[in-house]
Amino acid sequence: MNIKRVLVVGSGGREYSLIRKLRKTREDLEIICAPGNGGISEIAECVSVSATDVEGMVKLAKEKRIDFCVVTPDDPLALGMVDAMEAAGIPSFGPTAAAARIESSKIFAKELMEKADIPTAKFKFFTNADDAIDFVSIMGFPIVIKADGLAKGKGVVVAKDMEEAYGAINSMLNDKVFGEAGSRIIIEEFLEGVEVSVMSFCDGIDFVPMVSAQDHKRVFDGGLGPNTGGMGAFAPSRHYTDEIANEVNERVFAPALKAMAELGCPFKGVLYAGLILTNKGLYVLEFNARFGDPETQVVLPLLEGDLLEIMVACRNSTLKQQKISFSKDACAVVVMVSAGYPGKPQLGDEISGLENVTDPDAWIIHAGTVKRDGIFYTSGGRVLGVCARGKDLDSTIEKVYDNVRKIGFRGMHFRRDIGRA
Repeated sequence: MNIKRVLVVGSGGREYSLIRKLRKTREDLEIICAPGNGGISEIAECVSVSATDVEGMVKLAKEKRIDFCVVTPDDPLALGMVDAMEAAGIPSFGPTAAAARIESSKIFAKELMEKADIPTAKFKFFTNADDAIDFVSIMGFPIVIKADGLAKGKGVVVAKDMEEAYGAINSMLNDKVFGEAGSRIIIEEFLEGVEVSVMSFCDGIDFVPMVSAQDHKRVFDGGLGPNTGGMGAFAPSRHYTDEIANEVNERVFAPALKAMAELGCPFKGVLYAGLILTNKGLYVLEFNARFGDPETQVVLPLLEGDLLEIMVACRNSTLKQQKISFSKDACAVVVMVSAGYPGKPQLGDEISGLENVTDPDAWIIHAGTVKRDGIFYTSGGRVLGVCARGKDLDSTIEKVYDNVRKIGFRGMHFRRDIGRA
């Protein structure tokens, strides 16, 4: 496949990292990103089309004579953007809407895991609040309550008592805070252990796992405060041994791909397994149907090889022909967020100090920025990430923080224990 023009759908740090990786091996590649962000505009052409505008994105792909489309966010995948692109004759990377249900419906994913004998927490789903509350009173605490659909990372509550459980159930099922995404909920047992993220390239038949990663979801140090989209990440995990990796391949990825194929929706793209390592063994907390964010920021820099070739192989079911490997180095990212995040973030503040990050082994990842008259301003909750690569995790994390301190904007907040907690 002769690819000269690529369209990347999305606007965050994940998309910035993906485009940066493509640039490493394909300097002459014409990359369009929609909608993109301020930082992405420096490494690709940005076009203001919403990531969820399926019809508009197909129209853009045709106008720009796109050879290959990369769909990374969860919403457009669930809406069938890959299906629409392929129907329009534009080869695309990512699962179909039917396959993306492994993320867009937690109930679908849970039933798939049950059918395929993939280890996961015990669960039950509900559409009626009274029934759910009765079940919680029997199960005890802590207990996990999840909205079935996509809720921008905010649809999971770990309730410590009946008051919290009642509030979560009532807000999802009766108040409809997540709309249709919360019209069904899952209540599952609470598992305690180390959470590890492992992504795998998949072509519907075969898979190649990537290096493991860990991210930090809570907004404050020590894992306190509300859940966010991710405050930082590092790779590889100190806890993910070769023995565990083999078990995950055999008990998670292989049966998941087999089950999806048997359902008539083979999974092509990146399958993300959110794992928890407990004293009773490993369990799957969730599946995502795409590159994780911020895990992508620390995994892709360690990938050795041509990312575009790998993505094309996933689409064409030729992954076996690819030689894919990862560096033994470490990589870490610290995310800097706006005041008020993850609630209502403060936007529009000038960012200073970006030019001070000159370390060859450190770089800036733009997530929520806009560029006006040569100056960057905040435009989202997660604003920037500072990423670094090194021979060992501890020195790499120090390098990240050395560079984080060079940057500033009003109300800037970041965790100080990434990779240490």
